[in-house]
This record gives sequence, structure tokens and C-alpha cells, in this order.
Amino acid sequence: MNPRDPLNDIFKKLEHSESNDISSKEKVWAMLENKLEQPARKETKELSLSRKWLAAAAVILFAGVTYLFVKPTDKQTPIMVKTETVGKTDTPTEPSKTPQTIAQNDITKDQVEKIKEEKKKLNAPKDIIAYQEPSKAEAYYAAPSLRPSPSASYAPPPPPVSTAAGKNVEAPRIQDERRMARKLSNADGNIIKEVTLVGFKAQKKQITAAKEDGVVLTAMGIKRSPVNTDMNNVVIRGVSTPSQTNNPLYVMNGEVVNNSYLKVLSPNNIESINVLKGEKATALYGAKAANGVIVITTKDLSKRELRKIKRKVKKLEKENPIITLPQPKIEVSKEEYPEFIENSFESPATDPLSTFSVDVDKAAYSNIRRMISYGQTVPKDAVRIEEMINYFPYNYPQPTDQHPFSISTEYSIAPWNPKHKLLRIGLQGKNLDLGKAPKSNLVFLVDVSGSMDQENKLPLLKKSLALMTEKLSSEDKVSLVAYAGSAGLVLPATPGSEKKKILEAIDRLSAGGSTAGGAGIQLAYKIARENLIKNGNNRVIIATDGDFNVGISSRKDLTSLIEEERKSGVFLTCLGYGMGNYKDTTLETLAKAGNGNYAYIDNLQEANKFLVKEFAGTMYTIAKDVKIQIEFNPQNIQAYRLIGYENRLLKDEDFVNDAIDAGEIGAGHQVTALYEIIPAGIEDEFSPKNINLKYSKKTEATNNFGKELATIKFRYKKPDGDKSIEIIKNIDNRNIALNNTSDDFRFAADVAWFGMKLRDSQYLKDKETKNILNLGKSATKHDPDGYRNEFLKLVELVK
Repeated sequence: MNPRDPLNDIFKKLEHSESNDISSKEKVWAMLENKLEQPARKETKELSLSRKWLAAAAVILFAGVTYLFVKPTDKQTPIMVKTETVGKTDTPTEPSKTPQTIAQNDITKDQVEKIKEEKKKLNAPKDIIAYQEPSKAEAYYAAPSLRPSPSASYAPPPPPVSTAAGKNVEAPRIQDERRMARKLSNADGNIIKEVTLVGFKAQKKQITAAKEDGVVLTAMGIKRSPVNTDMNNVVIRGVSTPSQTNNPLYVMNGEVVNNSYLKVLSPNNIESINVLKGEKATALYGAKAANGVIVITTKDLSKRELRKIKRKVKKLEKENPIITLPQPKIEVSKEEYPEFIENSFESPATDPLSTFSVDVDKAAYSNIRRMISYGQTVPKDAVRIEEMINYFPYNYPQPTDQHPFSISTEYSIAPWNPKHKLLRIGLQGKNLDLGKAPKSNLVFLVDVSGSMDQENKLPLLKKSLALMTEKLSSEDKVSLVAYAGSAGLVLPATPGSEKKKILEAIDRLSAGGSTAGGAGIQLAYKIARENLIKNGNNRVIIATDGDFNVGISSRKDLTSLIEEERKSGVFLTCLGYGMGNYKDTTLETLAKAGNGNYAYIDNLQEANKFLVKEFAGTMYTIAKDVKIQIEFNPQNIQAYRLIGYENRLLKDEDFVNDAIDAGEIGAGHQVTALYEIIPAGIEDEFSPKNINLKYSKKTEATNNFGKELATIKFRYKKPDGDKSIEIIKNIDNRNIALNNTSDDFRFAADVAWFGMKLRDSQYLKDKETKNILNLGKSATKHDPDGYRNEFLKLVELVK
């Protein structure tokens, strides 16, 4: 019999039948699928027969698809596809040559169409995501749920259908599931328990807008509300501070400004706004950023536009004065601390000479700033007034002769005691053209012990060294030594041109272990000697919190070690970091003994000031062993005392002894010293008592020197020299009114006044904050970097 006849009969029955159940439909389609997928037989006759069956099936499918396009179908609820474990089908047998009759019920056209539609949907390409045991899947498009509800009944797959040819045929849906399961299993090798069809939509990501009192900050722009914004305030959540206010710090284009700038800036002129808080904010901008920082970057504005913005700010502040809430007051410490003895008044009649070593260290001020800003009481021994004064830049003249520094003096009233006078002595180091600077051999000695594992220690330290690395020339050399429980060479001497290599070595540093500072110092000096540059700048830069607890750790032993190492011609720079276990005494001792300088880095701005802006002064020494000796004229002076420099005092005979070590002056460095003077003929409680001596005769000063207040002498050595050079200068007894003095004189006096208050000096009677503020405000007209105004804010915080 023609093998096509049974199919034709089946098709005719399908077209004319009016009713049938779903199992009959599945059996019919299973039989068709079985015919289509029947494997080829070994015999040529069987192979030819399969081709005929395939052709017949193609005709039937074509007719079915055509019918589907002609007649509209009802909407069907999407179904979830699940793979099910299906038992293996029986081994196929040879098709019987004798036709068999298939027992069927009547099948309606609608049912046939449903089957075809279902098959079409299953065969259609879809985006399928397969994953193991999914917990949840959400559909984001407007369509019926692909997953049936828990209450919906689930019908098991129909069993295989026995065809007239004796072949078991699976339902189309099950065959598709099997194919899909085989494909996924081969690709992944795991058992897929469930396959779910999930729809997706692209979601737009946007920085969350922050709105506060009419100002909206968004990633796409900044919009201003039409309402009055004169009293706008921005509060950053998630910060804690000892201050009673919660106003953040505003930084525009790298400069600290008030919030008035945010109010007058046009949104079109703003490039970006970033918000910092927590340790990242304080690490970059110090304790003043405890309430967070709003960093504003403007587009490239012309000078005219900047002037226009400043005029608007002034107008706004005039119309709406900024009301500052009272800040918390900090009591000056009355506790006992290990302290040095404050310099007392001396009589020039019995002790006319005052001798000391210069000091260019500035660590005390930045350390005090950190403590005051965090609401901590400042211990007396932390206050070194000379370092506070020398922290600030002054307008001293450049040297015009053969000497590496100039000398200037000024004499007026002591603002805290009108009966007293104040003598200011200023030294200005010669500026250095970095293009003509000598080659540098630098060794970074970095503390990576466990105590450095804080945001304001090692992370800030690494950023500091990275800033300094950018200043190096291609002829400079840099080595990196790290120490914790032991010391090791992290980076051998590397040219400054290989900045990427240097920065990568710095970035790899991590904290952990104890602190063998002595071993690290020895290794660093060894590396410096091995790469020594003759007539160059050879320097070890130690960065630590000073907490040495392994090996050589006592101050005496460390001092001996440094004094021995400095003979090699290698200078030292100390960078202090952190708080809590910070050992200021250790670092101050190391810098003093090692022909070096010392700075406390409490934020990235301070690192930029000391290592970038003052790079030449920090790195290049222009004069070493600089000593000052002043002989006061008893004819005009009843008593004098040096303010600060208590740990830099020298014996009078040490001034001419070249074997005695003293301080160094770097390129562009400034040194300021203040003497408080009681003029002759003034009755004062602080004047030393005169003692009548029987055998010592008082020598009366002649009128030849009546116009002189004092004679000042300086001694220094060249950086590579061993013989000192002396400079002598006379100071006239010419007193000028305080309000006619320079801003530099008044500001230096104001810093000394505040320092004496912090130390609770016995020589200070007027401790009123308002008086200190008034004097300081009169000397802040020229403050390009904002250091002086920052100082006045600290004064306000101390009661």
C-alpha cells in the first residue's frame, strides 16, 4: 500500500472531524513527529521511504501554517516551560507492511489549531535564561505572568502514542523540552531543575538627587528653586563632630570658601560637585572637614567672571550677614605634663648674650591645629611657639649679597603688655631655581607597622609621597625602604623619570607587624650612601608615627645612631602622621640630630604645602649649622627673654665652636625669632632683681652705643663646608607704634600671644580671646592661601 495513503486519511479526518479530546490530538502529532524523525535504515528501500514521509509531512505542515494565518486565533495564556524527566522510549521496531487501523475519536478544528499554535510557540526562538534553583524571577514588561499561580493545576505530560506503524511518538512539547534539556546539559554539565522564560527591560541609572532648602544637586545638572535661597544650608548626613554646628566645608577649585559661593554660582558654570565625608574628608582637608566636604569644580572661567562672582558674594554677605553659632570652647590644659622650662627674663647687665640654633620645623602648629579642631585639650609640651610662628609665610626681602639669606628686624610694643617691647628678627633664605637645582638622591623610609593601619596614617602617607614624586626630575634617584618587624628594600634606586614604577611601589605598601625603627634607619642610610651624589642633595625621608618598639627604640640610642649617620653627608626629613600613639618627641629629636627638618602631616593639604609648595626649602639645604647670637645693650634694655626655642638654646661659647651642630636653612625658608624686652627704667614685676656684688664691678655703657639696641651675629656653613662664616648686624633703638608696624610683625606677635596662652605662660597677663582676634584680624589683608584666617578660627575655639 502507498505509505502516503494513511497520512491522507488522517489529514482528511482531521479536517472533517468535529470533536476529540486532547489525548487524541497528542497521539496524532506524535505519530507525525515519529515519521519525520524516523532514522534512516540500512537498506536503500527504507532510506527512500523516509524521504517520502518527510515530503508528506512538509506538505501537511505547510497546509497547517497557511490555515493558521487565514483564521484568527484566540489569545492564549503564556505557559512556563519546565523540563521533566521522561522515561526512555521503547526500541523502535520495523514498520509493519500491513496497514493498521488507528482508533481515534472525533477531533475538532479548534483543537487542532490549538495544538498547532502551541507547537509554533514552542518552536519559536526565545531568549532563555537557565539557572539552577532560582529563588525569584520578575517580569518587567506588560504581559501575563509566565509562571502559573500556585493554585493552578498542572497536567502531567501525555504518554507516548502508539501509531499504526507500531512506532511510539512523543508529544511535540515533550520533544522540544528534551532537545532543550540535552542542549543545556551538554553545555553546562549540570542537572537543570528548571528553565524559566524571563522578560527584561533596561533600567536607567542615575545618581540620587539630594535636595536641601531649595538647592538640588544631580548628576545631570544643578537646578535652583525660584524661591529665596539666601539662607541655604547644606547638611551632609552620616557624619559626627564635636562641633555644635553641622555646616560642611566648601572647597571651590581647590580653595576653601564659604557657602555664599554656592548660592551665587550659576548652574551653567559648575562642572561637578563631589561630597566627601568621614575619614576620607579629614584625611584630605583635616579636622575642619569633620562635617564633610562639598568639592565644587567650575568650568574654565575668565578673570572677569571670577571677579563678578566675588562681587556677588560680597553683596550677598552684606545683605544677609552670616550668623555663626557659638563654637564649643576648649579649656586650656591645667594638667601636669612633662614640660620644658619656659625661657625667663635675663638681665643684660649680668647676661648680655643670647645664643640659639635656628629652627625651621613647623610640626607643632599643624599638630595643635589637629587637636583643637577635634576638641582635644592641648598639652603644654606640644606647644613650641617658634614652630607655630615659623609655620606661616612672611614678606621678607630676598638676599642681595653673597650670603644665602637676608636679615631684617622690627621693633615695637608687645601687644599683650604695653609696658614691654617686642623685637622681631627675620631671616629669608635665597630662593632656588629648580631647573638649576642639584641632583637628588632620596630614600623614602616608610613605617608599615601595625600602628600605621589607619586612614590618617599609611593611606595619607602614600598619597603624600605620591605628591612629592611628581616634583622629581629625570636626573633624581629614589629608593624605597619599608620597616615593620624588620626592614627591607622595596624599590632600589630608580630614576625620577620612571614615576609610574615609583608610584606602583608606593601603592603596594601595606601595614602590619611591630616597629623596628632603628633597623629601618640603618638600612635607609646604607642605601643613601651607596647611591651618594657628590655635591648633590642626599636625603633620607622618614615617614612614621614615631612609635618605635623593636630594636633600637630609646631616644638616646636613636640620637646616637642619627648623629653617627649624618657624618656621611646625608640629611634627614621627618614626616609625622596620625594621632593617639603619636610620638612627637621621637621625631623632633631625630630631626634635630640629623641635620634635618620635621613636619606633622594631618591632611593632604598639609602634605601639599610641605612637600610640593615648599619642595625646594624642604629638600635643598642652602646653609647648615646656622647659629644666632645677640648681645643686648644694657643702656637701653633692662631685661629680655627669647620667646620659644627652648630646646634650641646653645651655650655662649658654642657660637664660635664649629664642632657644635645647629639648624639648617633650606632654599626659600624663613626663620622668625621674637624677643620680649623690658626697656631700661621701667619698673616691672618680671625684671630680674639686681644683686650688689662686692668683687664684680658693673661696667657702664658709654654714650657711643646709646642709639643701639643690640648687636646680632650669625654663623653658618655651606652645605658641603666645614668652616663657618660670620655676619654681624647692628639693631637701632628705634621704636615704632604698633599700628604702624608691618602685617608680618603684628601677625607673628599674635601667634606668639596665642601660643603663650596655650602654654598658660606665667609671663602673660592678658589672655582675652577677643584681643588676640582683633590683633590677628588687622594682619590678614594679604592671605592668599588662607592660613592666617584658619589660625583665627582656632583662636575662637580656645577659651
